[in-house]
Amino acid sequence: MALVLIPQSLAYSELAGLPALHGLYVAAVAPIAAAFIGSSPYLQTGPVAMTSLLTLGALTPFATQGSATYVGLAALLAVFVGISRLAMGIFRVGSIAYLMSQPVVAAFTVAASLLIVASQVPTLLGVRGEGANPLLSAVSALIHPQHWNAVALAFGVGALALILLGRRLGPRVPVVLLVSIAALVVSVLIDFTGPQVGHLASGTPPLTPSLPWSMSSTLIVPAIIIAVVGFAEPSSIARRYAAAERTHWDPDREMIGQGLANTASGLFSGYPSGGSFSRSALNKLSGATSRWSGGITGVAVLLIVATPVIGTLSRLPKSVLAGLVIAAVLSLIEVSPFTRLWRASKAQFVVAITTFLGSLLLAPRVERAVVLGVAVSFIVHLWRELRLHIVHEIDGTTLHVHPSGVLYFASAPLLERRINEILADHPQADRVVLHLGGLGRIDITGILVLRSLADHAVEENFTLELADVSPGAARLVARVLPELATEVTDSVPDNAAG
Repeated sequence: MALVLIPQSLAYSELAGLPALHGLYVAAVAPIAAAFIGSSPYLQTGPVAMTSLLTLGALTPFATQGSATYVGLAALLAVFVGISRLAMGIFRVGSIAYLMSQPVVAAFTVAASLLIVASQVPTLLGVRGEGANPLLSAVSALIHPQHWNAVALAFGVGALALILLGRRLGPRVPVVLLVSIAALVVSVLIDFTGPQVGHLASGTPPLTPSLPWSMSSTLIVPAIIIAVVGFAEPSSIARRYAAAERTHWDPDREMIGQGLANTASGLFSGYPSGGSFSRSALNKLSGATSRWSGGITGVAVLLIVATPVIGTLSRLPKSVLAGLVIAAVLSLIEVSPFTRLWRASKAQFVVAITTFLGSLLLAPRVERAVVLGVAVSFIVHLWRELRLHIVHEIDGTTLHVHPSGVLYFASAPLLERRINEILADHPQADRVVLHLGGLGRIDITGILVLRSLADHAVEENFTLELADVSPGAARLVARVLPELATEVTDSVPDNAAG
């Protein structure tokens, strides 16, 4: 696991805009810290593509990538992400990650994967990227072929092709490691002089010299967003394995574990970490049985980083790292989530496409697109709950009204207005039966509207009855409409009437 994690950590650190060495610090420290309290026995914590992209987006407006200021901000961001997750876990709100609806998560994943690939195009071509938006930077690099480094491109494309082909051998074969070693050997043999990883000093991860606390106010909001968005990946990994093995998984405990990992990463010159799908799968197949498998991986990385052998990776071409990153996210770029949503729900498709386009247009500040997607999700949710579907039928002088939806403060006035309109259309009706079985929820405002209808029934000399009332609503109706309690109780099973 450590030998696979090391080249990946170099690549993801570059993606985050940091010197490669800081990715190694995260790879060593984060898994050890997470092992103390994490819930999943297979989850591999460390540098990941998605969190690296979010880090890049959060820090790019405030400092030059790779500078000392940027490194300090990355460490402070990791500490804030860690504190946020610790607080969420301690106060048992780990399920806050579920606030992100599936359309938001799916659309953001596709958009972020596209941006990650785009961000690696200049490195793949052996040139420097221009501009903050990865898409514009990729286009700029592609339209100037005279600046391409042919050897670097060969390294990058070759690494990408070999990794994709090597996946057919199964996850037990460490293709990433083998490709990295092969590229390193070839680079030394041909004396490659293009962009390389550069000097990697051996030694244990150092404590962050000083954190730029004066920039705290600018990082708190991005940190909270990364804490929530970045937790979607490790939580889905842990849930998947727990469901497959029918074992218990505690999101709050996992949130605390990830909080410890990020806090430790920040204190030891790293940047925000997350959970890796590919490494977690390999960890399980390798025979892991407890969360300490991640801790041992971190210790192994720590031992390797502390020895001079880590310096041999300095000759690794950066374009190879670009190939590793692209290979990791290429399978996440798909159209199927959008087509499924288009067929199933046009409203949720709007949520997804808004998140997707927002991510591309707002890059590198992709965390803002997540906020936009969540906001649109809530708007769509409220809009749909505002709509009560009301049908009615007349049986002699008895009027049956069947509302469906959610009866709450925003939709309750619609029910009152519609019943009055129906009564006006049927003046012969002297009895109204309101069937509430189609209502998923009724709040106090909805009950008070029923109170108003009951008062209106007395004034207009017609009878109001309630039918198909749920047990939860029955208790509330009994308090607000005691004169209808008999009808309500009769409509509820005996074991639920209380």
